[in-house]
Amino acid sequence: MENILAIIPSRYASTRFPGKPLALVHGVPMVVRTLRQASKVFGDVCVATDDERILNTVQKFGGKAVMTSQNHRSGTDRCLEALNIYTAESGKTFSGVVNVQGDEPFISPLQLQTLAHTLMKDGCQIATIVKRASSVSELKDPNRPKVVVDKDMNALYFSRSLIPFYRGGELEDPLPENLPYYLHVGLYGYRCDALEKICALEESFLEKTEKLEQLRWLENGLKIKVAECNTPSFGVDTPEDLERINNMDLSEL
Repeated sequence: MENILAIIPSRYASTRFPGKPLALVHGVPMVVRTLRQASKVFGDVCVATDDERILNTVQKFGGKAVMTSQNHRSGTDRCLEALNIYTAESGKTFSGVVNVQGDEPFISPLQLQTLAHTLMKDGCQIATIVKRASSVSELKDPNRPKVVVDKDMNALYFSRSLIPFYRGGELEDPLPENLPYYLHVGLYGYRCDALEKICALEESFLEKTEKLEQLRWLENGLKIKVAECNTPSFGVDTPEDLERINNMDLSEL
């Protein structure tokens, strides 16, 4: 995908899973597997890290990585610094950036393509991906943010709560097909000018309340274009997730 830089923010420190980017997924460091998946779609892919162990590992496997500050408040801020470093070092210019989560070692190229095509549409400032919820338990899980959209697939709100509220009684499985409840997939694309703008914004009330940084952008009037892509995800948040993926057959991923 030309004119888009894919950036994988990657920190070594983690409350729930220290050193997660370097954890082995079927024998390969997680961040390296993520980079390889992103490279199937984008010609320019870069890991943005604050730790030399991650930098050295990525470079050992032939990937590109840049060192960024340890003081960033989010992966989005890290992306902006990485964009500036990569642009200066490569001499290339980009119209957009895709923020790829480093704990998705088998992220689908289809998801990345869908995000990139959405980002490059006229008038798009920020793009993201959703998928339809398949169970009530997903909707009630506060770790799975939900999204409501307008008729043009622009995000109206993100929440850890079940939204929209279902006034028709108690939701049960299987979810009704005429009720499109969306789960947020943690992928973002930004036009470069929009990335600079959102990184300059102060934390907002909604962001602090829900602990979802995208609410800061909405609260400040930016539009987030949403695309649906129901490809399965295999994110790793905990050591138990890692064990589950390592016990799966590679053909299933």
